[in-house]
Amino acid sequence: MKLFLPLLLLAASPVLAQELSAPKQIVLSTAEKSQVEVKLDQPYAGNTNPKQMVDVYLPKKRNSDKPLPVIAMIHGGGWVNGDRIGYAALGIQFARTGDYAAVGVGYRLTKEAHWPAQVHDCKAAIRWIRAHAKELNLDADKIAVWGSSAGGHLSSLLGTSGDVKELEGDLGPNTSFSSRVQCVVNLCGPEDFTQGLMFDKDGKPNWNDDAVSGLLSGNAQEKTAEAKAASPVTHVSKDDPPFITFHGTKDQRVAFLHAEAIHAALQKAGVTSLLVPITDGGHGSVSHPEVKVRGQQFTDKILRGIESTIDTSPLQAPPEVKK
Repeated sequence: MKLFLPLLLLAASPVLAQELSAPKQIVLSTAEKSQVEVKLDQPYAGNTNPKQMVDVYLPKKRNSDKPLPVIAMIHGGGWVNGDRIGYAALGIQFARTGDYAAVGVGYRLTKEAHWPAQVHDCKAAIRWIRAHAKELNLDADKIAVWGSSAGGHLSSLLGTSGDVKELEGDLGPNTSFSSRVQCVVNLCGPEDFTQGLMFDKDGKPNWNDDAVSGLLSGNAQEKTAEAKAASPVTHVSKDDPPFITFHGTKDQRVAFLHAEAIHAALQKAGVTSLLVPITDGGHGSVSHPEVKVRGQQFTDKILRGIESTIDTSPLQAPPEVKK
């Protein structure tokens, strides 16, 4: 019990600590060993919905007294599964460097709410970060978003819809703060629902995609307005933040053309965009260790001003993640 109480800032009784789920206890234990302070289950929407909360990872030993830049992490799972705790290990890795704070973002899944609830939640989470920046000694002007698959979609959407009032929502007590972000690390995110995500052997789109239908409340071919509004490519404009996209060239879940589409649209608008193909890679190939290396190098450059040339040469998918 002594392990958990300091991390909960002594706000929890021993009974409450015992009630923590096993994954959360593991997170707290790992963070303690890594000299990382964790603030779990911080509500951003003014309610007690467990999905509308964030987890915050802060280094106990900072490399500077200056406010820390933030990496907000958005989980995948087809908008119907997944949990922010899945990014805990990455959050701890970022925080223990002493150079970043990390925030795991929760959002309502499609069993509970359909589009545009997911982006409304993510924007409310970004506003929460800004509202608490002074308290936590964070740099409100240096926020990156990092997400994979459905999380890549929502991260991309945060990047391209900073000027789209219709997607802001009015959740939570922090609506006076901006939901804009300063850079996007997009791992195999869907970018254009009007093209379909999966294709058959003849190259025809599969519109019977349960995950997309769950998000849009119907078939993307039929829900054309929703499909367009939910597509990050729709909202690209010249004031969008820099992007880096990693995507497997043989991804059968979200076709590689989505990476090409967002990359081309951003470049056409004059926005910095880097694309790193993962040769022969499937949907899971973004777990390639070099993705984290180059992704963090990108955030170091944008958020911390560390000049470098980001390698955009294709990565080769390891054999175990080719399919």
